[in-house]
Amino acid sequence: MADPAILLSGVSKRYGAQLALERVDLAVPRGAFVALVGGSGSGKTTLLKTINGLVTPDAGSIAVDGEDVAAVPPHRLRRRIGYVFQEVGLFPHLTVAENIAVTPRLLGWDRGRIAARVAELLELVALPAEMGARPPAALSGGQRQRVGVARALAAEPRILLMDEPFGALDPITRDSLGGDVRALHDRLGLTTVMVTHDMTEAVLLADRIVVLADGRLLADAAPGELMATARDPQVRALLEAPRRQAERLRERLGA
Repeated sequence: MADPAILLSGVSKRYGAQLALERVDLAVPRGAFVALVGGSGSGKTTLLKTINGLVTPDAGSIAVDGEDVAAVPPHRLRRRIGYVFQEVGLFPHLTVAENIAVTPRLLGWDRGRIAARVAELLELVALPAEMGARPPAALSGGQRQRVGVARALAAEPRILLMDEPFGALDPITRDSLGGDVRALHDRLGLTTVMVTHDMTEAVLLADRIVVLADGRLLADAAPGELMATARDPQVRALLEAPRRQAERLRERLGA
């Protein structure tokens, strides 16, 4: 693969006696939407956090846009990479607009440019302009997560990392927001890496699915290819979960 946006080479990480990642090699092409899936403790979130320097590996290297992550000051690296997580983490004492503007303000953008970017992002994430003046507490869970996405995109990053971004949402909101995030990915030409435990979500949203178990990379392929070729029993079990759920649903509904 020529010039990937993200490249992990032999990345390993331990937390005491617990192995989180073991010699992981992963190349993410520019413009790809990649889902990291696996059970609890498989290493998904640890892998994601190595990309923006929130976790330092014990061995191996990570490059973003061809630059070694270890050689980039952490604050500069993180301002180049959007990050969305399940808890959202909006500042309660700031308005929605002020939350979105945090990184541009740190980067020294002028007031007019910030205001224009906030207005653009509210429209991009399908929130009305007047919502910018509200505190996060006045928003629904889905609306807060949309603000989290807008904040992650505020400084115009080319890479977006998402850690279980829809996990706390109700199914209808989750489905709607997932589709909107995929549309944003395509519209903005992002490179997106998303952690999810939901295989159905991964199949519906991602170009590629990366399966992790016990810190090891078990599979890495497009959803259709993975369905057709995967032989590892852990990978097969994950892939077959949506089909099993659909069959049980049909039985319960008498279809």
